[in-house]
Amino acid sequence: MTPDIDQTIAQILVDKFHIEAERVKPEAALEDLGLDSLALMEFVFAIEDAFQLRIPEERLDPRQGGITLQHLAGVIREHLAASPKPAGA
Repeated sequence: MTPDIDQTIAQILVDKFHIEAERVKPEAALEDLGLDSLALMEFVFAIEDAFQLRIPEERLDPRQGGITLQHLAGVIREHLAASPKPAGA
């Protein structure tokens, strides 16, 4: 996983959702972090805002069981790689 992506995900969970930093590990499943269904949706929206992207629901539905932070980082990485680069970048 990309350290900046990992760090951003962890920071959102710690700052906005008050998850203890030691619980935020790549193998942690979203449902095991103690977020209710509304908080899970808010978390996905916060991730999308932080990375300025929109993740199709079929790629990342937080109501699905077993989605890990590592999986989430992979989805973000894929979307960022597929995004058009600004001219001159």
